[in-house]
Amino acid sequence: MMIYLDNAATSGIKPSRVINSVEYALKKHSANPGRSGHRLSMDAALAIYNARQKIKETFGADEVENVVFTLNCTHALNCVIKGILRSGDHVVLSDLEHNAVMRPLEKLKNDGTTTYTIAETFEGDDDATVKSFESAINNNTRLVICTHASNVFGNVQPIGKIGELCRKRNILFAVDAAQSAGVLPIDMQKMNIDFLCIAAHKGLYAPMGTGILIARKPLKSTIIEGGTGTDSFNLNQPTDMPEMLESGTVNLPGICGISAGIDFIKSRGIKNIYLHEYELCHYLFERFMGMQNVILYNKSFRPFEKAPVLSFNLKGFDSTEVAARLNDYGIAVRAGFHCAPSAHNKYGTQDVGTVRVSPGIMTKKEDVNYLLKILKKI
Repeated sequence: MMIYLDNAATSGIKPSRVINSVEYALKKHSANPGRSGHRLSMDAALAIYNARQKIKETFGADEVENVVFTLNCTHALNCVIKGILRSGDHVVLSDLEHNAVMRPLEKLKNDGTTTYTIAETFEGDDDATVKSFESAINNNTRLVICTHASNVFGNVQPIGKIGELCRKRNILFAVDAAQSAGVLPIDMQKMNIDFLCIAAHKGLYAPMGTGILIARKPLKSTIIEGGTGTDSFNLNQPTDMPEMLESGTVNLPGICGISAGIDFIKSRGIKNIYLHEYELCHYLFERFMGMQNVILYNKSFRPFEKAPVLSFNLKGFDSTEVAARLNDYGIAVRAGFHCAPSAHNKYGTQDVGTVRVSPGIMTKKEDVNYLLKILKKI
C-alpha cells in the first residue's frame, strides 16, 4: 500500500460511496439515457438529471441545462475556447496556466485566428494581479481565462475580482477549476464566472475520465457533433444545452460517481476538506523551511492564498530522481513539469521541474511525517 500524495493529478483513494455508486450504475443503469422509452433508460436519464441538479446547486449555476458532462477538464476548456473565439478575437490569461489552456490558444494563434496576452500574477497581492489583467485587455478582448489555483505552486487567484472586472468590461470569463472544485468555495453567480471547467476526478472524487463544463453563456460552435437522442432528422447539431455539447452516449457510471462524490464533499464540508489538506501542506512547508537542502518556491503558505499543492526540490537532485527514490519507499508524488510550462518559467524551474506533493482528504499527518523521514534519508 503506497502513501498517495499525488491528488493534484487525480484523487487516488475514492470514497466507498463513489465506488458503490459506479458499481450500482453498471448493474442497474446499463441503459442508454434519452435514447429509449423503457423504464431502464428513463431511470438512467433521471440519475443524470439528479447529478446535474447537484452540480448546479454546488457551484451556483443558473439552470440545470447549463451543466455539461465532458471527458475531463481539458475537454471542457477546449469546448469553451473553440466554441467562443472567432477571427480577430483576443484572449487574456494568467502566467500560471496549464497546457489545457495554452495549447488550444497556441493552435488558434498559429492558425492566424486569435491572439492572446499573458497577464502577470502577483503572489499574495490580489489588487496587483487584477490590475495586470486589466492592463492586458484591449478593444478586441473577447475572453479572459484564469486558473483558480496553480497545479504547480498552489497560488489561488482572485477570480471573484477578475470576474467583476470582466463584467464591467463586458468580457466573457472562464475559470479552470481543475485544482479547486470541491476544495475551495466557488459560486459562479457571485463571482461573475461565465464558464466553469472542472476535473471531476480530482476534488469531486469521481472516476477518471469525468469532467464538467458549466456554461452560463451560449457557445457559438461545437468541437464534436453527433447523435443526441433528439431531433434526429435534423442534420444540424442542436443548439439547446446540454445536448449541443453532449454527442453520443455519456459516461453514466462516471456521472453517477460524480453525483456520489458531491454527496461526499458535502458530507465532509468543502471548507473542512480544504483546511485538512491545507494544514498538511502548511506543516510540510514549515518543516521544509528548517531543512537546508530543500528548495522552496513559495514565499509563504497562508490559508486560502494557497491550494493544497506544494512544490519543492532537493539540492543536487533532479526532481524525477527524487520522485523515483520516494517511489522505492512506497510514496507516490509527481515530478517534472506538470504540463504547465508558463508556471515553471515564472518561478525559474523550467530546467529542473519540481517535486509536487498534493495531499487529499484521506491523507494523514503520519503520512507526511513518513515523507519527511525518507527525504532526510535521501
